[in-house]
Amino acid sequence: MGHKSLATIIALQRKTTNIRNLCILAHVDHGKTTLADSLVASNGIISSRLAGKLRYLDSREDEQIRGITMKSSAISLHFPLGMNEYLINLIDSPGHVDFSSEVSTAVRLCDGAIVIVDAVEGVCPQTQVVLRQAWLENIRPVLVINKIDRLIVELKLTPQEAYIHLKKILEQVNAVTGTLFTSKVMEERAEKESEKQGPYENSGGEQIYDWSAGLEDTDDSHLYFSPDQGNVVFASAIDGWGFSIHQFAQIYSQKMGIRVEVLLKTLWGDFYLNAKAKKIMKGAQSKGKKPLFVQLVLDNLWSLYDAIVMKRDKEKVEKMVASLGVKVAARDLRHSDPKVLLSAVCSQWLPVSQAVLTMVCEKLPSPLDVASERVEKLMSVGARRFDSLPERTQELKKAFLECSNEDAAPVIVFVSKMFAVDSKALPQNKQRPLTQEEIAQRRELARQRHAERLAANQVSENPESAHTGGIAETAPSIGENSTGGSGLSAEMEVLKSEPDKEESKEHFVAFARVYSGVVRRGTKVFVLGPKYDPAQALKMLPEGCSSADALPSVPHMSCCTLDSLYLLMGRELEELEEVPSGNVLGIGGMEEWILKSATISTSPACPPFTPLNFEATPIVRVAIEPKHPSEMPRLVKGMKLLNQADPCAEVLIQETGEHVLVTAGEVHLQRCLDDLRERFAQIEISASKPIIPFRETVIRRPKVDMVNEELGKQQKVAVIHQSKEEQYKYPEGVQVDSSGLVTLTTPNKMATIGVRAMPLPEEVTQLLEANGSLIRTMEQFSLSMKEGKALEINQRTLESIQDFKGKLESHLQGRKWRDAVNRIWSFGPRRCGPNLLLNNLESYQRPSVWQCLEGERVPGTALRDFDNSIISGFQLATLSGPMCEEPLMGVCLSVERWDMKLPSLGSHQDSMDGEEKVSDGDSKQKAAQEPWGAAEAYGSHNKRWPDVSVDCYGPFSGQLIAAMKEACRHAFQHQPQRLMAAMYTCEIMATAEVLGRVYGVLSKREGRILQEEMKEGTDMFIIKAVLPVAESFGFADEIRKRTSGLASPQLVFSHWEK
Repeated sequence: MGHKSLATIIALQRKTTNIRNLCILAHVDHGKTTLADSLVASNGIISSRLAGKLRYLDSREDEQIRGITMKSSAISLHFPLGMNEYLINLIDSPGHVDFSSEVSTAVRLCDGAIVIVDAVEGVCPQTQVVLRQAWLENIRPVLVINKIDRLIVELKLTPQEAYIHLKKILEQVNAVTGTLFTSKVMEERAEKESEKQGPYENSGGEQIYDWSAGLEDTDDSHLYFSPDQGNVVFASAIDGWGFSIHQFAQIYSQKMGIRVEVLLKTLWGDFYLNAKAKKIMKGAQSKGKKPLFVQLVLDNLWSLYDAIVMKRDKEKVEKMVASLGVKVAARDLRHSDPKVLLSAVCSQWLPVSQAVLTMVCEKLPSPLDVASERVEKLMSVGARRFDSLPERTQELKKAFLECSNEDAAPVIVFVSKMFAVDSKALPQNKQRPLTQEEIAQRRELARQRHAERLAANQVSENPESAHTGGIAETAPSIGENSTGGSGLSAEMEVLKSEPDKEESKEHFVAFARVYSGVVRRGTKVFVLGPKYDPAQALKMLPEGCSSADALPSVPHMSCCTLDSLYLLMGRELEELEEVPSGNVLGIGGMEEWILKSATISTSPACPPFTPLNFEATPIVRVAIEPKHPSEMPRLVKGMKLLNQADPCAEVLIQETGEHVLVTAGEVHLQRCLDDLRERFAQIEISASKPIIPFRETVIRRPKVDMVNEELGKQQKVAVIHQSKEEQYKYPEGVQVDSSGLVTLTTPNKMATIGVRAMPLPEEVTQLLEANGSLIRTMEQFSLSMKEGKALEINQRTLESIQDFKGKLESHLQGRKWRDAVNRIWSFGPRRCGPNLLLNNLESYQRPSVWQCLEGERVPGTALRDFDNSIISGFQLATLSGPMCEEPLMGVCLSVERWDMKLPSLGSHQDSMDGEEKVSDGDSKQKAAQEPWGAAEAYGSHNKRWPDVSVDCYGPFSGQLIAAMKEACRHAFQHQPQRLMAAMYTCEIMATAEVLGRVYGVLSKREGRILQEEMKEGTDMFIIKAVLPVAESFGFADEIRKRTSGLASPQLVFSHWEK
């Protein structure tokens, strides 16, 4: 990169109002990287002839081979518009569903987005996903309808048909945006309604309900894409042209003498030009006239393509070139490929970079225009509401909104991901251009060596002077020279080997954005982890402290110095001394402090940003081992580096010692394995076949047999006898009655537990799965209550928990589920899973899991000793089931008996008769007086006994955990068991001629067709199906082979199925 352009970008970084941070979002193969090439070429970084072919921002070799983007990469561009100069921080993101986590990292750092839609394929599944991600992050999108050349060359539509087709695509995109907006408005409406308890009542006593959704009063005109608003560009990035109607409005206002404002309103829509009256009139469709957009815009484009590509009419082309006033090189006119001439004409007439960057500068917000709603959302982690944050933290909102570059402003930076960089790519290791003095010095050295070489040659060629003494005299010098040379070469080898060692080391650069203040090299900052709590930290730290002071250790907070700052320029990095607020940057040397993402600040009051929204779920697992066992340490180190470099990949070490890699899909898995082999571990590795995840569940006992005949009384008796015979198979101490209650005694005979397993209704399982974050919040509240702390939960979360509880109650109906919701002991596995532990002990009333809700705190309730051991046993049982050690799903485990035999002591032999038995059948009066607080219940017998009972981490606790786990497993096995398979939702776009082959591949792999519909105006079909994950490996390749590349599937994890 030239020094002049670097200096320009550094100067523009100070002008916050003229900065635009944006990312390019689209479905796979809709032309993101091709468009990015055209924008990069506008700055002279690459040749405009190579735009679309080079794919400059796809710097990885496998990206170039596969032809898809796999990682988000940033570049800074300079764009002059009128009297202003703008800095465009552009981030290109992947479109493949496996890499949607990279889209999340890009969207978080931006204020706007360019959404690209293919003119032929229209809105695809990933288009909807990226629009939703942009909506969730509160960033403003603009639209580019790309590949319009396909409508002319491939589909051979007329201009009128193309206009109707483009209108439908706009409607599809606006329908997605409208759905997102409607859901938001209705949520807000529901929140307001929940504050007003009950319906309004009039004077007559009748109930009046307000059925309006609140959409009528809300202005949503600014949300939608419309060419007359200037937020839509029509383009063909591969041919280098693009335009907004603003450009044509300016062209025709000069030719026709009509004001630009009038043309802007009428160029798109149902308007036509009345040639006789020389007026623009409404009602083109009803009167059978050509719309203005067709007549003035599309007809010209179609005639250009017709002359250059279809008919190759040289005379017509020359006339068009002359009328457009563009200069075309003679070699382009003579070129055998008409696309070269087309690109040469269009890139001068309607350059795509000019249209897109003008729209970006005019329609997308600067960092100063950040919405306060977005700031509050970023600062409110989990269940915390913005109002409940400390005052010093709330004051930082002002710094966010001002986006100040002053020295006094606190530095706030968010790191969205870490990416690996080869040491050769670092600016400090690159060869810099030599100065004039260095060139002169090297020239002089070269002359001296040349003179010495000539002198040595003359001595060897002159035989007269070569007498014995001369040889004797020269021999040592030659020897010296040779030894000196060998010494020099050895020295060079040492020097070469040292950089090699450095080069082999992977460097990590943090992909970040400055939200406030100025980041300078050498600044000491706080690195805040995702679980950092500013309220707790401010209590522990002295007031007015900074990161440069010696401070006590605070959980999830560390201090470090910013070593190096980089300007991200696609494949290159440029060193910077400082970066003002509102800019995207790279930070070097943070690999020791940051794993995947973090918040950096000079203020300890700064909260960690909310976690990124990842659309893809890592589901594909493989076990990895080195070919040579001695290289295991290198594999472990390589997997740690991979875990840090990839935002979505997960690395696990199982109990068996296997190293497991979890990825989002097949393509993602292949990329991770290649990175391990070639970059991070640099060893030969062998990967197992994908480990298919399953879930274990139970179902209701069948009422009919295999031939659909009702089970009679005799058969039921036979089943009871069979269960009695099976009783002998259970280990000692395990008893199972005919109703399915499993009773198990601990090895020391001090406790007996009775557990029953029941299947949960399917709606309840889905509800528990969908509300994992709410359950986690409830668990955090319960833990803080145990520790005597108060965790504040915002009103919206409390309403969500109340709603969740209400839904659970509505789904758990019937005699056996009576009051089940209030008797929930725990959720599992990991305390937030889709399984329930119920407390069916009459004598034990423990605190409710719903105690975070107002009015749910029951005074006087205490936890029984070893309560946590029962929960731990349940968690272990649900984490690995008895069938194949996979987690349980949709199972309710009910504790119906918990007897404790506590040993008596010598001084009270007569009163206690050797032992005291406390069981579930004890009198309720005693239970009410002594709510199982063992320190209270047994403190009167012996002073040493409370110490034994309160020790909930001793050997007895371990036996109780193991007994509970085994009881749960046996109760599970007593019911009819089933395995649940992971299922993908599969969306395939295919033409009619290959539809049969697609169905053949799906049926062969046990897929199930859900829906098939034809895209209007095309011969494309959209097939929606479900496919087991176990059958998905190699599915995409097989589809492409069988259909000759005419169909490509998108696989997204959907649900679990029995």
